[in-house]
Amino acid sequence: MSSFRIEGGYRLSGEITPQGAKNEALQVLCAVLLTDQPVRITNIPDIADVNNQIQLLRQIGVKVTRHAKGDFTFQADALDLTFLEGDDFLSCSAKLRGSIMFVGPLLARYGKALVSKPGGDKIGRRRVDTHFLGMEKLGAQVTYDADRCLFRIEAQQLHGAWMLLDEASVTGTANIIMAATLAEGTTTIYNAACEPYIQQLCRMLNRMGARIEGIASNLLTIYGVDHLGGTQHRVLPDMIEVGSFIGMAAMCGDGILIKDVNFDDLGIIPYTFERMGIQMARTGDDLYVPRHEHYEIESFRDGSFMTFADAPWPGLTPDLLSVLLVVATQANGTVLIHQKMFESRLFFVDKLIDMGAQIILCDPHRAVVVGHDHKLRLRASRMTSPDIRAGIALLIAAMSAEGTSTISNIGQIDRGYENIEHRLNALGAHITRINS
Repeated sequence: MSSFRIEGGYRLSGEITPQGAKNEALQVLCAVLLTDQPVRITNIPDIADVNNQIQLLRQIGVKVTRHAKGDFTFQADALDLTFLEGDDFLSCSAKLRGSIMFVGPLLARYGKALVSKPGGDKIGRRRVDTHFLGMEKLGAQVTYDADRCLFRIEAQQLHGAWMLLDEASVTGTANIIMAATLAEGTTTIYNAACEPYIQQLCRMLNRMGARIEGIASNLLTIYGVDHLGGTQHRVLPDMIEVGSFIGMAAMCGDGILIKDVNFDDLGIIPYTFERMGIQMARTGDDLYVPRHEHYEIESFRDGSFMTFADAPWPGLTPDLLSVLLVVATQANGTVLIHQKMFESRLFFVDKLIDMGAQIILCDPHRAVVVGHDHKLRLRASRMTSPDIRAGIALLIAAMSAEGTSTISNIGQIDRGYENIEHRLNALGAHITRINS
């Protein structure tokens, strides 16, 4: 198991460019299964989860051509559907949560799909009901094979339907959209997720010949078509990485320029950091975060202390709460972090408490952070990364800490952040990867 050794206390400066968005890449990669024509996608991040998804596409027969870093063409004109029945496919899909989005395209195009109960971060229960309820609304039959721990989804012909999703699931919405593009008739999805990555998927599908209306809203109308063609698509910058870099720059930066952030698709993220007292200057699509000797958390108008809670888009993404929590440890003020969507995502705070942070974990969903205002630095520690987002938060904490820290299980960080130690070392960090 590989680990990072981090010498804390070094001030970072310079420029850094965010990678392509992990969550978008996982969606649009599945969309290539909807056509037998070539689909070229650029700005694909070189990270474990995305690379595993590409490898899974190869294994089911998709032709994959790499033109340059992050630039691939995919052609699904001769799929091996028998591979879906094999243990190798089921084992791979069980380890990769994004594999569940193969269901919609395969069902729409071939009338059947199989998938293991998907894996991913260990951040509490992450049900998949929304995916399968949507497929059933479109006319599919879903059965569960308890002996092999797999779901089998079949339909001779999908038919458009009106549906109200039980939750605004991003991957569930993406899966249903992809299935509905080739369904017979009109599909209406209410309470649809409307994140920028869903918007990107819809625009890509429309360029392929789909007819999707209501993009950027939570009410989507999809008019089924007979077939889809090829296209070209560029993945957005990763908003979670942008937010991570803003927090890192505030905690241990000496002036950092974050390049090409696609500011208009960041939503409430910059405003949330501003409410923590973090200043930044925008020039076009670049963000400059100066050195912060102090940053003070705002209070609400009635005098009560600030609360940051996750919510479906355009609310605050849950993927940034771990970073916000770490950044708050050195703020002036108190904040309540309320993680509503996952049961186990805040359990990493015991590692920050060991580092000297003043945090009260109220329950699995809420933590109160009392900031040190840089008067008391975090101290180095030995830690284990439990998931992608907690991993980057712990890395930021270690870079700001006094002494040398070690973070193990960094494969979790590699799943979401491309070549992270080299990119941060270029800013002045002292991070060493130790392979064991």
